[in-house]
Amino acid sequence: MSTTDRVIPDRLRSPFEQRLKSWETLLLFVAIGIFVANSFASPYFLNAWNLSDATFNFTEKAMIAFAMALLIISGEIDLSVASIIALASTAMGAAVQMGVGTPGLVLTGLGVGLICGAFNGVLVTRLGLPSIVVTIGTMSLFRGISYIVLGDQAFRGYPASFSWFGQGYVWWVISFEFVLFAVIALIYAVLLHKTNFGRAVYAIGNNATGAMFSGIRVQRVRFILFLLTGLMSGVAAICLTARLGSTRPSIATGWELEIVTMVVLGGVSILGGSGTIVGVVIAAFVMGLVTFGLGLLNVPGIVMSIVIGALLIGVIALPRLWAMWRAG
Repeated sequence: MSTTDRVIPDRLRSPFEQRLKSWETLLLFVAIGIFVANSFASPYFLNAWNLSDATFNFTEKAMIAFAMALLIISGEIDLSVASIIALASTAMGAAVQMGVGTPGLVLTGLGVGLICGAFNGVLVTRLGLPSIVVTIGTMSLFRGISYIVLGDQAFRGYPASFSWFGQGYVWWVISFEFVLFAVIALIYAVLLHKTNFGRAVYAIGNNATGAMFSGIRVQRVRFILFLLTGLMSGVAAICLTARLGSTRPSIATGWELEIVTMVVLGGVSILGGSGTIVGVVIAAFVMGLVTFGLGLLNVPGIVMSIVIGALLIGVIALPRLWAMWRAG
């Protein structure tokens, strides 16, 4: 093999070349392409208020996706997040029927999310059960409790101050949800990329046994990650319930698939050990633009589900092709 044929390791490439060939850069170009295509496909797309509405397609899911990204990087997964939203929303609905005010409703949503996350975490870290099996089970359990409590009914009557979490605007077309999304993205970016905890998450995902022998409390870190995922599900439940103004047991149905797709599309390896928050942020915009653009074109919801499923399959296969291209 001649010198010109040798593969240059990433550490020897220029910083510009590394960024140019990064997954995040590719996603950014995809997002720009979708934005331009949507602007030509619908005359209503570039309206400022329509673009603001488009953010509601991904902000609540992305809040959970940030915590899910850390969990998947560590080698675990939580498929019960949408059902946690349903149970937290049901608990808030029951609380509002008893006259609980906005502060109590927020604490209820966060508390239920934390309890559900802790329940998943205990089953995985203390009993040693596979997270995918545990969370498939709790997915049915949490959603089933909501159906038992509500049946085919709905909880309504949320106070106006509570509705602001899902319907309020901080300034002009900038919604409270979008600001919260940005703040949470920044927090998780710092947590994953700038702290010892984040380095521990990467280490566990790459080699849990090696991480344990290096002094990392593996099960404790994983338990905290399940707590964070439950907490973010509670936050999403507050925003979604406030935006809809009611609670039904079917709330957030199917969000598990979209959240996992968002994380994997963002470049997080489904096998664990790699991924960035920046990638998840860009993936959130990509999915939001896709679903909003299809909505403006009156594409049926079932077609959107097909698109999301195809995205999930595609992004699992694409990293292998991407790695081959980078090595070339």
